[in-house]
Order: sequence, then C-alpha cells, then structure tokens
Amino acid sequence: MEVLPRSQPKAELHLHLDCCVSYACVAALRPGTSLTEYLRDYVAPARCADLVDFLTRPTRIVQLMQTPRALRLVTDDLFAQLVADNVAYAEIRFAPLLHTAGGMRPERVVEEVETAVAQASEATGVRASVILCTLRHFDADASMATAHLAADRLDGGVVTGFDLAGDEAGFGLDAHVAAFRHAREHGVRITAHAGESRGADGVNDVLDRLGPERIGHGVRSIEDERTVERLIAGGVHLEVCPTSNVQTMGRLLPSYADHPVDRLRSAGVPLSISTDARTVANVTLDREYERLRRAFGWTADDLARCNLAAVQASFAGAGLRQELMRMFTAPACPPAPPAKIAAP
Repeated sequence: MEVLPRSQPKAELHLHLDCCVSYACVAALRPGTSLTEYLRDYVAPARCADLVDFLTRPTRIVQLMQTPRALRLVTDDLFAQLVADNVAYAEIRFAPLLHTAGGMRPERVVEEVETAVAQASEATGVRASVILCTLRHFDADASMATAHLAADRLDGGVVTGFDLAGDEAGFGLDAHVAAFRHAREHGVRITAHAGESRGADGVNDVLDRLGPERIGHGVRSIEDERTVERLIAGGVHLEVCPTSNVQTMGRLLPSYADHPVDRLRSAGVPLSISTDARTVANVTLDREYERLRRAFGWTADDLARCNLAAVQASFAGAGLRQELMRMFTAPACPPAPPAKIAAP
C-alpha cells in the first residue's frame, strides 16, 4: 500500500540523470551485461565506505552516456521510472562536461538532453526542468564553461538551474565562485551540494560564497543550531535524500531512524524529499516515503506538504509553477497519464 495515495502527485528536486538507469537500459547500451554485473557495478551497497565510494557507480554509468543515442535512451528510461513512481514534476541534473569522450561538444550534449527531456515530458505528461552541474574537482575554466552553458540555454525553458556536486570533503570552492556569480547574474537559478560529507561549516561556506537558493542534502546543518536558524531565516530549501545519506554517511547515520530529516522539519527548515540516485541508491520515492512513515510516523498529509514545498521551491518557470501549484493543491489529483515511451 502506498503511503501517499495514487491520486496525489509527487515532485522531485534532486535527481541525477547519471545515477538512474534500469537494468534494461544498461543492457541496451552494453549488450551482454548480466543482472549480476548490473547489481555489482551500478547499484551501491546499502552502506558505502563514504561518498567517494558511492560515486564510483555513477562514473560507470557516465561511461555509457557518450553518444546522442545513449543520452536519449537514459533520459527516456528515467521518465519511464518517474511515471511508475507517479512523479508529476522532476528536476533532472547532470554534468555536461562528463559526456564528451565520444566526441560530442558540451553544447551538443546539453542540446541532446534538453530535446530528450522535452520530448519525454510531452510523451509522458511528466513535467521537468534541467539543472546543469559543475563538479568539485573541476578547475575554474571548466566550472565557468558549465555556467555559460546554463546561461546560454536559459531561454529555451528547459535548462533552469546550476549546481555544484561531487566530492565535498576533498575539494573547496575557490574554482567555482566566479562561475556561480556568472550564473546568478544571468538569471540562472542556483543550488549546491553541501552538508553531506562535510558538516555545518560546509553549508555555511556554500551559503557565504555561492549564494544558493537551495542546498542539495544539507542535512549536517543539524550539527549547528545557528546554521539551522540561518536556513530558516533565509528560507533556504533543503533537497533531502535520506536513503542516499544513510549509504554515504557511515558512522554518522547508524540507521535510517538516526537521519536528521525529521528534526530539521520539526525545527521549521524548508525541505522536500528526493531519491538523489534511483539506481545507485536502489530507491524510489514510494520506498522513501514508506521508510519515512516507519521511522518517523510521517503521514500522507506530511508528504503532500513536502511535495507542495518542493513545487514552491522549484526552478520551474512562472507559468509552469502556477500550473503545478494548482495540481498539487487540488483536493484530488488524477494520476499521471501512462507513458507513451518504453524503457529500452
């Protein structure tokens, strides 16, 4: 039985394209891959050594995503998963500079994903926006190049945001400050990963130097009361991915019940729930919601409020956001229409 009734739609703000490939999709891109190999190489264990260990799996997925065909297949595959999970709105993020090994220029990579997202959205009824990621280990030129890609594609209405992802504990922010300034000055919406493999100091560092509207994860803010108060006062929305955090945060989260999401919500921090990495974390929103119900007693009303908060904090354009607000505040919402595209 679903925790959130099928009549209520879901919204997901933190979702990595290169972390969400079904076995059928991998087999289409790498024929001969067995299910055993897929589970070993692309799905992380329930407990990883750390975030870096977790990130070895998306690296393998990225290796498959180096042609226009592959980008389209992975995008269509993700939309089929979203339909099955009754997601009505999703923000899909990826780092375009990682997909040039096959000879595509970064501009072509973004165009291919943008087109695939628009077509899949039209086919399935799942509305979506795209966030372009720079990565912690990128140099300043690569980070700025990604910011330019986001700003240049903004008028198309699909690319709306800019993000910083990757190894938070291993790399600082110096190479990225100028890129975030450029994106912000050109109207690109800003989010950034923080408070995952570093504590509250990492959240404050990102807030001070990058100026994001939202924080990806941000859960270690709970370690410092002043940081929690800062998030509340600034209306900074946390994109919380509990299962992924339990996988990557080791001894800090001995169990799901130790996750701070319930304490953050009770304190008044704006937040919503996402999967982060449907394949790598082996999770759907339905499963995530059930875990929240079991661990913290969250109800369907609690989850509906989280979804409404996600829409309010979304990077969707004004017209789409108004449409989504009507959908997510309706007393009874019809389920998303069946997909017209099939997973590979």
